[in-house]
Amino acid sequence: MTADPNGWRLYRGDRVPRPRELPPPPPWRRFPADGAERHASRYHITEAEADVVNAALHLRRPLLVTGPPGTGKSSLAHAIAHELGLGAPLRWDVNSRTQLTDGLYRYDAVGRLRDAGRAGEDSQDLGSYLRLGPLGTALATGAPGRPRVLLVDELDKGDVDLPNDLLVVFEEGEFVIPELARLGTGQAEVPVMVEGGRERHTVRHGRVACREFPVVVLTSNGERDFPPAFLRRCVRLDLRPPTGPQLREIVAAHLGAEGLAAAEDLIAAFLERRDTGQAVLATDQLLNAVHLRINGVDLERDHLVAAVLRSLDDAGPAQ
Repeated sequence: MTADPNGWRLYRGDRVPRPRELPPPPPWRRFPADGAERHASRYHITEAEADVVNAALHLRRPLLVTGPPGTGKSSLAHAIAHELGLGAPLRWDVNSRTQLTDGLYRYDAVGRLRDAGRAGEDSQDLGSYLRLGPLGTALATGAPGRPRVLLVDELDKGDVDLPNDLLVVFEEGEFVIPELARLGTGQAEVPVMVEGGRERHTVRHGRVACREFPVVVLTSNGERDFPPAFLRRCVRLDLRPPTGPQLREIVAAHLGAEGLAAAEDLIAAFLERRDTGQAVLATDQLLNAVHLRINGVDLERDHLVAAVLRSLDDAGPAQ
């Protein structure tokens, strides 16, 4: 395809209004109602990697997924949910402030106190101020043979004690909400809100227990080691960067024959930079470059190769 020197430039920076409709986005940046479909319908994994996933499914053990950026660690949870028809995954993003209770449940004590003050008496609907978190919802709402899928993203960014705290819940498959447990027999059953839905789940005697252990996908960027006791109870999968043939399959799946035809030199340059250690690159960067090319962009002339295929560990200005 011959690049149009001006047609691809939607924004020119000259402050002259040119109202126009934007062209269609890349397939991976389209947002249908089913998020799992967007993430998973074109997901690629090797047979050996799929076998590790199957082992975790059969054993009902958390799957600990490691690998370089851009290898599809987070997307794997969506791919599993999509292929097995288990609905949209629940997601729990971990950071340095994350605690176990953030994943189990949240209690709005301040809101309850405020509302009680307005009403002149304590609110009896305690469940209106309690919402199960992603992990709590995954444990509570799975059905026999139909577990929920839970993505715990970037576990290695969490507090050093978080893996051991999770270990107890993973082993027992249940937890207690103290605010409900102390209510006594007069309020033995309390409907509470759940993550990502308007329905409620009835908690009995403050105890949340799973009927079917969820499909738990834990991702890690390798920033920190995990305790041996935690690792022993996980099935571990190390996703490797895709090879040349795998990259061609990925490009063809996302951008079709036209994208693959335009991608050969970009794939070669991508592999050379990545595999010789010149740059830390993710697969979606290659897809971005190919999408721009088939939409009329001359990446070399327009100085975009350095920006689109910029090393992920490069914090300085693009050259």
